[in-house]
Amino acid sequence: MKDTLIFDTHLFVKKLKSVGFTEGQAEVQAEALSELIEGGLATKRDLKELEARLTRDIKELEARLTRDIKELEARLTRDIKELELRLSIRLGTIMTAGVAAIAVLIKLSSH
Repeated sequence: MKDTLIFDTHLFVKKLKSVGFTEGQAEVQAEALSELIEGGLATKRDLKELEARLTRDIKELEARLTRDIKELEARLTRDIKELELRLSIRLGTIMTAGVAAIAVLIKLSSH
């Protein structure tokens, strides 16, 4: 149920006339203000509903971001482990080649 703002146009016209507005000026002002109130002002209930929707949307966003961060961390951890394994294999290959080269040099120098 939408809250209703009550605007007494008759009372507003009387107040405007009491400070010097003509009947026509006061009626135009009252009509314009009435249209504005009916068409565009938010009620307290509207604002509370908006706040509830924004709060829900923020919580959903936080949950998605938390999930995405955890997935990213898992991927990075997996990628780092794969990189460490590749580097270990390359280092092992380099060390094997180095030992083989030293063995060859020792054998050549002993002849």
